Amino acid sequence: MKTQRILAAGAGFVVAALALAGCSGGTGGEATADAQTDSGGKITVWVDPPRVPAAEAFQEAYPDIEIDVVQIDGTVGGKTVKQSFANFDSAGSGWPDAIFFPSNDDIGWATNSTSDYAADLTDLLPEVIEGYDPAVLSFCDIDGKIRCLRNDAAPDVFWYNKAFFDANGYTLPTTWEEYGELAVTIAAEHPGKISGFLGDAYAVNRYLQGSGCPTNDRVSETEAHIDMSDPTCVRATELLDQMYVGDALSTQGIFDGDAAEAGANLVMSPGAVWWGNYLFRDTWKIPAGEMSAVAPLVWEGESEPSTGNEGGGLWGVSSHITGKQLENALTFATFVATDPRWQVDLSTGLPGYGPVQDAWLAKIESDAYFAEIPAVQQAFKDAASAVNPYSYMLYDTGSVWTETVSPTLISGGTVEEAIAAFGEELVNQAKSVGYTVQ
Repeated sequence: MKTQRILAAGAGFVVAALALAGCSGGTGGEATADAQTDSGGKITVWVDPPRVPAAEAFQEAYPDIEIDVVQIDGTVGGKTVKQSFANFDSAGSGWPDAIFFPSNDDIGWATNSTSDYAADLTDLLPEVIEGYDPAVLSFCDIDGKIRCLRNDAAPDVFWYNKAFFDANGYTLPTTWEEYGELAVTIAAEHPGKISGFLGDAYAVNRYLQGSGCPTNDRVSETEAHIDMSDPTCVRATELLDQMYVGDALSTQGIFDGDAAEAGANLVMSPGAVWWGNYLFRDTWKIPAGEMSAVAPLVWEGESEPSTGNEGGGLWGVSSHITGKQLENALTFATFVATDPRWQVDLSTGLPGYGPVQDAWLAKIESDAYFAEIPAVQQAFKDAASAVNPYSYMLYDTGSVWTETVSPTLISGGTVEEAIAAFGEELVNQAKSVGYTVQ
């Protein structure tokens, strides 16, 4: 029988993970072919809690592959996994054979020349890669090499509570500016109703990336472009300031333990495709027939929608393995990225892998949860092409956001002060990990 090992976050996590049987061995850093290991086939995979069912589905589908499944801290913006890998790189052993990265930013350190953990999959899984829309897989394309596979496509669509809009006669906004104005109007006419969350690591994607603000503009492995004075950053800041002053935004994060009450009062917001099933239906228990989605919003003066991307998690495979161990790890990666037994039957997000998207979208109709189901299906399909370019860097943008923005607001600061603190710390973080900041 296959085993599942549950590791807690914190200092004990690193020690326990180092002792795992079946993990990769090697020299750390840039492993050579001679330094790679072959366990004979047994693999160890690390997954966050929502991806445990993916690993279990794989175990059922491939009972002949011996596998240890390790549940890791899934906190977006958390540093536990990064700290563990730094230990493994130093020791030259301990890496998992495949991993679901808790934060997409993790792919930055997992592919830099110091660690070089994530294998180049370009020639290892060419047929799988061909099944992705290049826009969806662009986050894994690092210097022309595909270093990961997307679990799900997570572009932001524009969510709204159709039941609330219909009952109160509100017209759906089509521009970001109309969204800000309507949010303030609704907050004044319906105190307690909100139109967005600022307290989680993905808020920077919803609003700053959604505006095209250069927070994660990768010039090279050693150069980053960050400019909070860019007009795209200024307009997003002004929008958030307008809504925050008008009591239309919550300083909570979407993953907070007490966010369900606030979520029940959410009337509209940009948000990822996976918000629908994961947040509205399964976590916040918003009744069926209320929530709907349309295409991302347009900034005034522009002709095309502009939106961010929240997660759409990344699967990586170890560069430190070879032979049967690598073969089985690639079988695992292919399964969790493409197989309907996970991506259609169990996953709550729109699959990143194109050939199974229609089957997943068909489930929306049979589930009968959303209002205006055809509109939701179309919004989901179209949103990926509206995502603004964004690179995952060695600095963790999401954690910088959560450590600066909400604390500044909660202590009485303004949105402008909060964004300024975010930008200053972002530059500090980028320089501290070795980037030259343009």
